[in-house]
Amino acid sequence: MPLIFDVYGTLLDVDAAASKTAEKHPSFAEHWADVSAAWRHRQLSYSWLRSLMGRYTSFWQITMDALDVTLDEMGINEPQLRQHLLDLYYQLPAYDEVAAQLSAMSAKGHALGVLSNGSPDMLAGGLTSAGIYDQLDHVLSVDSLNCYKPDPRVYEMVLKAFDCTAEQVTFFSSNNWDIAGAGSFGFRTIWVNRGGKTWDDLPEPPTHIVSSLAEAVRLID
Repeated sequence: MPLIFDVYGTLLDVDAAASKTAEKHPSFAEHWADVSAAWRHRQLSYSWLRSLMGRYTSFWQITMDALDVTLDEMGINEPQLRQHLLDLYYQLPAYDEVAAQLSAMSAKGHALGVLSNGSPDMLAGGLTSAGIYDQLDHVLSVDSLNCYKPDPRVYEMVLKAFDCTAEQVTFFSSNNWDIAGAGSFGFRTIWVNRGGKTWDDLPEPPTHIVSSLAEAVRLID
């Protein structure tokens, strides 16, 4: 049974770029949490809007655009700080439990893959830096489709890569909209609800809810 993971916010800590930048730029310390939240919100919003408009661009370009607008909105005009944030986003760390839990799931005989909005270079850099790239059988990016999750065509990539049916796939994501998209496509879903968020009123609620991958292992046969 293929186990498929979202990357950003599920395996890799998307807040780490801003929090680590604050360590080197003390003036940024009071802003980093707000910047990180607004940056992420815009990053996702831009991906959805571009998909709807048929105006695809790479996730890295979206990431830069979202950061630029966020910094401008907050009155932060520091080119070195901006570059530091982007450099760190390319090498986000994995959450503490991720490597061990991927190993445990693989040891149970499951094929592992990721399905991400991230561009191929972002995924290669981030997953390698986090030390988990070699644990994955497939690294799937939306870049080949020119659209973003939760478009059903994205989830279909898994079936082709793993030669399986939707019912055979278990999909993990920290993003509830991603869980809804995967569930609507027919995947069994596990919402890795790291922030203790409330489920939005979306179709196809998760099959299971956990707070980390460590809790999810017991749900995998």
